[in-house]
Amino acid sequence: MSSQELSRENEPSTEHDGEGENRQFRARIVSFAARSTRLKGRQEKAWAELAPLYILSPERQMSKTSIAAHERLDIAKVFGREGARTVVEIGSGQGECVEHAAVSHPDTNFLPIEVYMPGLASTLHRIKRTGVANIRMIQGDAAEALNHYLPEQSIDELWVFFPDPWHKSRHNKRRLIQPEFPPKAARVLKPGGTWRLATDWVEYAKQMVEVIDASPYFDRVETSERFEGRPLTSFERKGLAKGRVITDLTYTRNDVPLSQEDIASFELIHQEVGSTPDVLDAE
Repeated sequence: MSSQELSRENEPSTEHDGEGENRQFRARIVSFAARSTRLKGRQEKAWAELAPLYILSPERQMSKTSIAAHERLDIAKVFGREGARTVVEIGSGQGECVEHAAVSHPDTNFLPIEVYMPGLASTLHRIKRTGVANIRMIQGDAAEALNHYLPEQSIDELWVFFPDPWHKSRHNKRRLIQPEFPPKAARVLKPGGTWRLATDWVEYAKQMVEVIDASPYFDRVETSERFEGRPLTSFERKGLAKGRVITDLTYTRNDVPLSQEDIASFELIHQEVGSTPDVLDAE
């Protein structure tokens, strides 16, 4: 994405769809950028065969990755069982981590959230290969999923492993972990629930600690150990090969109730329009 595109993000705009309709887009900055949606080989085959069974595509509101304000997910219904532990992974990539977890813990529901179609398709291929039945995937913006699509206090663990560090200073505003994000995480986690994070970017790790430590809703677990449930993925191997240091962080959702100010902020997201479309819409 060019610097000109980033500089226009907060300017109100609409796009004409060629059929007499004006499409409106988010005013807020999103944490993802343009990537190809083209599927290749086994990805295409897995998508055609399994997407209707495993991909949750809620009604859209402003763009192809948005989630309409009225949409609510019934977790028990989509997994076909009541009372199972539920783990949400934000940015599941190629599905290596969630596949490993689902195979190891068949009694747990795994609900990755991903915007990129090729990553979702690769995960579907893994599902086909292993035969796991305890994964469903949300194709959409994680911030909106946590804001209103997932039920309150409905998940046991939240995973955010290697989110885009947006390492250039002018792009730092696109990072997922910003002060407005912990209240969304607190909304969906059960009291006593666990929030796990990992990054190979030291400066981003410091920002994560600063942001989440400042939240009244989370208590940091003092440990430097790697989360044993996180397999060594191809992405992490590349980071290690470049000499990057991996930081694992763990937080516990305490029993502090959400403030009225934070609750009100969840409603504001429904009113945000304007800006350029999130760039996945450019096909």
